[in-house]
Amino acid sequence: MLTLKPLPANTKPSLLSSLTPFRPKTQTLTKPFKPHSNLAIQSVLQWNRKPELAGQTPRVVVITSGKGGVGKTTTTANVGLSLARLGFSVVSIDADVGLRNLDLLLGLENRVNYTLVEVMNGDCRLDQALVRDKRWSNFELLCISKPRSKLPLGFGGKALVWLVESLKSRQEGCPDFILIDCPAGIDAGFITAITSANEAVLVTTPDITSLRDADRVVGLLECDGIRDIKMIVNRVRTDMIKGEDMMSVLDVQEMLGLALLGVIPEDTEVIRSTNRGYPLVLNKPPTLAGLAFEQAAWRLVEQDSMKAVMVEEEPKKRGFFSFFGV
Repeated sequence: MLTLKPLPANTKPSLLSSLTPFRPKTQTLTKPFKPHSNLAIQSVLQWNRKPELAGQTPRVVVITSGKGGVGKTTTTANVGLSLARLGFSVVSIDADVGLRNLDLLLGLENRVNYTLVEVMNGDCRLDQALVRDKRWSNFELLCISKPRSKLPLGFGGKALVWLVESLKSRQEGCPDFILIDCPAGIDAGFITAITSANEAVLVTTPDITSLRDADRVVGLLECDGIRDIKMIVNRVRTDMIKGEDMMSVLDVQEMLGLALLGVIPEDTEVIRSTNRGYPLVLNKPPTLAGLAFEQAAWRLVEQDSMKAVMVEEEPKKRGFFSFFGV
């Protein structure tokens, strides 16, 4: 028969008796959680704000190049609608006499009934000649003349000066921006378009013919008293720049010495939007060229500019077998 006997006092306890029950350790946070600083929040949300308009209104901006076919009218249409989408009132003037195309790019060719020439002749009022866009009511178009027509002898730079003064004093309010689509060349049409402007956006492409004409136009703008000149480099192809078949944006900026407003990449969607009469910035989903136009409009509002930098590629690592062409 088994009996239980107490252990002597001098005996050591066994290993099981020396084990203590498991108690999980809990740690408390000594440093409370700190939310992100206000500076970090502002840096994240800065693109969700509306840009602040700099300068006195109306800001009269002429979009020129000297050479034809570089994208002046495309820039005027897309930058103008981008400004309207940002909440600013815009009046775009097609100053190309007899060869107007801005109404085609905006899809407003069937709504142009009167022009500035008829306003000057007293055939209609100014508000009748202004064509308001149905998509964005704060965007208006005004054409100087009808296609295949010539200007009267008395029409010149003073007519656009009168137009700007009339837009300032109209009942609907003064527009924030007046964009003038300048014709190609440096003849009388060019002089007429730049007379009333106090800012200029020079559109160029990275080729030597366009750069020569752009340099000549910069000199004429400065002689006319326009000092605020910014540049948009259009139709840029990165593959040709890497292959050294096209000048880089940095090379163009060094040659002209102008502040860079935007860089527009080559995009086939530009031709499609032009044929449809639907500006590129209204496409959904947006294209790279459309986003570039919107960023250029943002910088134009705040009188800001971007900086072109040179990115050096790392040299390819050459191993032992590179000697054999592998």
